[in-house]
Amino acid sequence: MTDPRPSRILAVDDDPDLLLLLRSALQGDGHETIVASNGRAALDLIGEQEPDVVLLDLMMPVLDGWGVLRSLADRPDGLGRPRVIVLSAKTADEDIARAFELGATEYVVKPFDPARLLGTVREVLDLTDEQLHTRREETMSSLGRRDVAS
Repeated sequence: MTDPRPSRILAVDDDPDLLLLLRSALQGDGHETIVASNGRAALDLIGEQEPDVVLLDLMMPVLDGWGVLRSLADRPDGLGRPRVIVLSAKTADEDIARAFELGATEYVVKPFDPARLLGTVREVLDLTDEQLHTRREETMSSLGRRDVAS
């Protein structure tokens, strides 16, 4: 049986125009969408709303995306960890590898095509944890890194 509630997505970025675009695209695709403009607000919403996926910018005020990833990695296993798709203008392999090492599920470089991002969100929602882990290991390997996060 299909889950009766739509997928809940948290979009986190300090650019209000981008948050509007993300909210519009995600809601148009049938997802319940919540937004935050900094990492501290994102962590609060993750605890309160338990999103299925977090779209996370790395460069933000108050608490950046790196801090959010570290906080999520430090959560006890009993607390659900949402799947995290990093949305960032950072393109260096070191930044991408670091995001995956801290538990990111996927990494999308800005600027991005909204239709492709929606496809990535659907894919991340549809894959099992085992499939995502395998995909993450493959990405880390292609970046010449060893998987350090579980």
